[in-house]
Amino acid sequence: MIFDCKASFSSHKKVSFTRLQATPQIRMFSSLACCASRAALHVLKSATRPSKPAKIPRFWHQTLAAARLPTVGGSAVARQAQVLDHKRLLQVEWDDGSYSFYPFTWLRDNCQCPLCMLQSAQARRLLLTDLDVHTGMDQVQISENNKVSITWPDQHSSEFEPEWLKKRCFSPEARQARQEELFLNEREFWDSGWQIPMADFEEVLHDDKAALVWLLALRRVGIVYLKGAPAEQGQVAKLSQRIGYLRLTFYGHTWQVQDKPMANNVAYTSGKLSLHTDYPALHNPPGVQFLHCLQQAVQGGESEVVDGFHMAELLRREDPEAFNILSSLYVDYTDSGSDYCDFNVQSKNRIIDVDSEGRVVRINYNNATRDSVLDLPLDQVQPFYSALKSFVELMNRPENMVTYRMEPGDLVTFDNWRLLHGRRHYSSGTRTLRHLEGAYLDWDEVMSRLRILRKAVHGER
Repeated sequence: MIFDCKASFSSHKKVSFTRLQATPQIRMFSSLACCASRAALHVLKSATRPSKPAKIPRFWHQTLAAARLPTVGGSAVARQAQVLDHKRLLQVEWDDGSYSFYPFTWLRDNCQCPLCMLQSAQARRLLLTDLDVHTGMDQVQISENNKVSITWPDQHSSEFEPEWLKKRCFSPEARQARQEELFLNEREFWDSGWQIPMADFEEVLHDDKAALVWLLALRRVGIVYLKGAPAEQGQVAKLSQRIGYLRLTFYGHTWQVQDKPMANNVAYTSGKLSLHTDYPALHNPPGVQFLHCLQQAVQGGESEVVDGFHMAELLRREDPEAFNILSSLYVDYTDSGSDYCDFNVQSKNRIIDVDSEGRVVRINYNNATRDSVLDLPLDQVQPFYSALKSFVELMNRPENMVTYRMEPGDLVTFDNWRLLHGRRHYSSGTRTLRHLEGAYLDWDEVMSRLRILRKAVHGER
């Protein structure tokens, strides 16, 4: 059963959204309210919580709420600036009594004058070969228009807007807040009790506020379900134009998921697909995936997803040795055949990728394309298999998996670096062949559009 609702938020236009009725087999999706405000992330949190208190551990958070950029009434006012020659730092005191410190070399490297900066491209003109990394500072003052004005030993002059400087403060709190503002690294972990956020396809295409909340949700929770797309080919390409452009792979700009004779990919069969990420046979797998249902099978074909970041953190807690193995050993992947063109791809990827701080940033796992070549010493082979088995068993626990059935016109968008997705076996009738159209994008393009939309909707820099 499908029903429509209306939701309104004060000071925002009324927008429609849809929810699927839960069944014993299919998990209910939550509504994604396509509103836009400076509290968009807060709205999203409320919209995606299950009805019962979630028993989901939060392992790492990096939030603007915890570390905001220092501001004074929405604008920065520099009270005074002082040269600390012995530390080679410029100290700026702000109107609220706080201080920021800036290295001489960094200030000279980032001079904003037309000789040093191409303003039309916001790109540095100053060559590093012309930068004196041991420069001193002759004079500094606060100008009448509240700019920080510096004269260098070679008599070159630089002026800095106080807000520009304050956003680039080197304090741990300001750096953390700026990185979160730029990259939105906070994640909301989930399990089978969670409800997938949903938005309207047409609203996302034509309304900046709806598109912004869609991409914020995609970044934060990893998957958003769009309803109302025409059940015809070309919609994933149309949606990609809302962001920028599709990523071309050996399977084409878009690809058709159907049961095909002499299939060149296990996805092009009617059998069960185990939980996986797409394309770990590439050293840089696509970041985002679109799947649009054109025709569903008569029986079966339900989709399954798990939160790979959550699963990795659970593995780290339950089996630290297995986590260390999967996050340190490189596994060979391979993919060969002919589609958009002939291909013979080979890669080495860690199944759990972590950054320099130990945070999980990407899952690379596809059992179908995991190579028979295993470039490991003999004594590491069995521990590797045991670790991988533990990870796969963890993600296949019913309490960790969300199952749903796509119908014609449904379009799911998800984070291919984070989610593992699968599909149950299906049977098609002679006139109803299951057909999905898929496409890939990279996170660089998606984040670019998100920042542009955020600026358009909220005026944020």
